[in-house]
Amino acid sequence: MQETILITDDEIEIVDLLKDFLEIDGYKVRTAYNGKEALDVIASKKIDCILLDIMMPNIDGFTVCKEIRKISNVPILFLSAKQDDIDKIRGLNLGADDYIVKSATPGEIIARIKAVRRRFDVQQVKVNHSTNILDFGNLKIDMKAREVWKGDKQVSLTSREYDILELLAIHPKQVFTHEQLISKVWGEDYSDSHSVRVFIARIRDKIEDCPAHPEWIQTVWGVGYKFEGLRHDQ
Repeated sequence: MQETILITDDEIEIVDLLKDFLEIDGYKVRTAYNGKEALDVIASKKIDCILLDIMMPNIDGFTVCKEIRKISNVPILFLSAKQDDIDKIRGLNLGADDYIVKSATPGEIIARIKAVRRRFDVQQVKVNHSTNILDFGNLKIDMKAREVWKGDKQVSLTSREYDILELLAIHPKQVFTHEQLISKVWGEDYSDSHSVRVFIARIRDKIEDCPAHPEWIQTVWGVGYKFEGLRHDQ
């Protein structure tokens, strides 16, 4: 089935250029030129992936991302002229799956879209075929539904946050380096280890009673991270 990409940017030239390249590559493309238009499209059409600019009239990209994450885990890639780490961290914290600077070539942008979509599709296949629930007592991970529960409350995680937590939880006490996490969750063509720290911090904020002194995701200084917990379902 043909996948649909939503490009949201107030620069018509950029939208037209990316639209041409994506259509040549076999994607169906929908376009929006401000945040309100993007939210209207998402509410009425099936979208498989979103390229989202930050600085836009009406509603900015950060706000759009925040609103989308209330209702959907569709992959979101920020496409911005800003190269500041602060903007990148904020975008990832809001639930984006990737952050691309506009100086990237159309070919690189398409490669990043494919990488994000590939990981998302793999996880969806796992959902369809797995019935396992990882039960750690106060923390439960339903791999079929891709849901995480802390006590009797569901924890809202983005697709990427869930991927990281599930990987660590499936292999309790195994230490994963930044490079291993990037390879298994982002893919071999990704190289920003800073994103790992951002996502780990976000997950801790959501599942830990005290993120500064985590119970579940432990830092192994100079190496990476590991999940601490005893399975109650084994």
